Amino acid sequence: MIAVIVTGGLAYLLLSGGGNKALYGGHSGAIESATFVGSEACASCHRSEADLWSTSQHKHAMQHATATSVLGNFDDAGFDYYGVRSRFFKKDGKFFVETDGPDGKLGIFDVKYTFGLDPLQQYLVEFPDGRLQALSIAWDSRPKDKGGQRWFHLYPNEEIKHDDILHWTKLNQNWNFMCAECHSTGVQKNYDAANDRFGTTWAEISVGCEACHGKGSRHISWARDQQSWSPFAKSDDPLKGLVAFLNERNGITWLPDPRTSNPQRSIPPALLRKEVETCGLCHARRGEFSEDWKPGQSLSETHVVSPLSRGLYHADGQMLDEVYNYGSFKQSKMFAAGVTCSDCHDPHSAKLRLAVDETCLQCHASDKYPNVTHHHHEAVTPSLSCASCHMPTRTYMVVDQRHDHSFRVPRPDLSAKLGTPNACNDCHADKSPQWAASAVDRWHGPNRKGFQNYAEAFTAAWSDQPNAANLLAAVAADNQAPAFARAGALGELSSRASPATIDLARKSLSDPDPMVRIAALDLLEVAPVLQAWPLASPLLTDSNRGVRLRAAALLAAVPAATSSPADREHFERAADEFIAAQRFNADRPEARSALGSFLGRRGQPAGAEAEYKAALHLSPQYVPAAINLADLFRQLGRDNESESVLRTALITSARDAGLHYSLGLTLVRLKRSDDAIEELGTAAELEPDRARYAYVYAVALHSAGRVPQSISVLKQSMARHPSDRDTSLALINFYRGTGDVASALAVAEQFALVVPEDQNLARLIQELRRQDGKPSAP
Repeated sequence: MIAVIVTGGLAYLLLSGGGNKALYGGHSGAIESATFVGSEACASCHRSEADLWSTSQHKHAMQHATATSVLGNFDDAGFDYYGVRSRFFKKDGKFFVETDGPDGKLGIFDVKYTFGLDPLQQYLVEFPDGRLQALSIAWDSRPKDKGGQRWFHLYPNEEIKHDDILHWTKLNQNWNFMCAECHSTGVQKNYDAANDRFGTTWAEISVGCEACHGKGSRHISWARDQQSWSPFAKSDDPLKGLVAFLNERNGITWLPDPRTSNPQRSIPPALLRKEVETCGLCHARRGEFSEDWKPGQSLSETHVVSPLSRGLYHADGQMLDEVYNYGSFKQSKMFAAGVTCSDCHDPHSAKLRLAVDETCLQCHASDKYPNVTHHHHEAVTPSLSCASCHMPTRTYMVVDQRHDHSFRVPRPDLSAKLGTPNACNDCHADKSPQWAASAVDRWHGPNRKGFQNYAEAFTAAWSDQPNAANLLAAVAADNQAPAFARAGALGELSSRASPATIDLARKSLSDPDPMVRIAALDLLEVAPVLQAWPLASPLLTDSNRGVRLRAAALLAAVPAATSSPADREHFERAADEFIAAQRFNADRPEARSALGSFLGRRGQPAGAEAEYKAALHLSPQYVPAAINLADLFRQLGRDNESESVLRTALITSARDAGLHYSLGLTLVRLKRSDDAIEELGTAAELEPDRARYAYVYAVALHSAGRVPQSISVLKQSMARHPSDRDTSLALINFYRGTGDVASALAVAEQFALVVPEDQNLARLIQELRRQDGKPSAP
């Protein structure tokens, strides 16, 4: 699964890149010269760990398709999906599938690899251009009595045709980009952009020791040196040839705080949580922008991590889409207290260290929490575990249940108020959230002690409530809130810029967490470039590469003459990293479009045009590239070509509101007002949550003399977006133009409740009162 964060025209999540390699001081040269050795070399010394690891790959294993590795029924088994009958069969010891191919016609494809074991197994088909594509028909490997031992489709409730990017032959089912990094070890994508081919390689086909511990050749050399007969050959390297020690649990104890009885770590956790970042390499919703990852470093050094945002998480931070565990865990009280992944999970066996509740009771009082007095569920079947209430499950890929790792207190009161889910009603689905909230009140009192207290802010943002900016700013400025949530709040504020939010961005640029610094740069996207430069330019030399990339993208449009030679040198270095990032992911339209926007902002229109066209060649459905290309043509005075680009994009994305909106603006410039109004109206209808679309549509109607209709559009939009300034002021002016001062005054007074500090609006209200013959407000 993927997500794209678009900031200032830059699709920024799925980027990639090169850059700074001097990450470990004096050890950098040694580390860079290391190579992969394979798990068999590790096992020569670490036999017990290697044996454990070899049994733990059940969810992740990629293997060659053989009679031993293939779990699915290939005995001429059939599967029907929206009129397409697929057939799985064997021939000459090989495995094949007959199904709809890239042209929509039935074809026979050689299954070359298996992918995963439990609770499902997928199958990979290799194409002549080096692409490996994952079939969307998977094998349910669970026991039959649990619903398994069957073929099923990963998108059972929607018809995915051959021209859909989710079709198994298309972009978003491509193993080389989507899957390889986390399911194999030492992957080199090796995409050839000139010929649109992959030459992807790996050090190990599946997940091996070096997937977490890094390249091992220097460690092997160190171990051999220690065995040498010569004392002069022995190495005194404190890291033993390793990239980093994942040793955060060493010497740590957890003891009850005498004041609260809550467990407390004997040593405060380090600022950089090496183990969590290392696990996050695969257990995060993120996009890779460099293959230069090293264990123990910040994930943002080589990846863009999706923050708490709409569509991925619920407003209170619970997982919604397939976000894995990193983002959830970094919101938790456990993470804040210093708990790390291997406190609960054995990293080699991939099992809990202890059975179910005993894992939690390593720290939490065994005489308090497992008791009925705490959970109030006596003699229920099945019996409750700690995870039942504090780690509710959600199902992904149809059959894969995953626990939410934010370790939250159930909040049915928030469900009643905001519509977020809660563990109580997961079981008691026949009851209301208010019923569950009342029960919690009786048991534990009305004082809510949950750690994640930002649901109202994100709800306000996602429903466009007038108080959204203030609530989000409070979250972003709260140093006790999880950095993951603060980054999300800053991101949401980017569309609600004000002098106060710019000041908040300035303060957040020095936050210890790179995700927060990146989000603060996102917030500066709305600031004039010359205002952004003094704030953001210091981050061009930030210690974290992800921050440097974002700073370079933000400052691309700053004229060279406005900065010192030293500052420009810093920019050029970061710009080179940014460009390398996009070149690495040149197989993705997001990266090509991002590079196009970057080049365009730097005054290189020919390069920008080439990148946008390359993005559309990779995926005609990638709408941002079409919109950006059309906008580039607008800047170059090529409006006829803008129209052509947008109409071509609408062939495959007819219900994309942004395309209709951009086409409407293009037609305005071409002085075809009737056609423009039609397109702008379609955009407003398709996406009523975008106040801008309705506003521009209303202005176009008004300009065409269709005043009553324009007022009607604005009234409907204002009901949805009471805090949108353009909508309210336009409606006031349109009413005044018709002589309806009373209605204009009513709108102005309503909007004043949203922005009571606006002195210009206050003066306008006084003027309207005089015109309407009403006394002025005191």
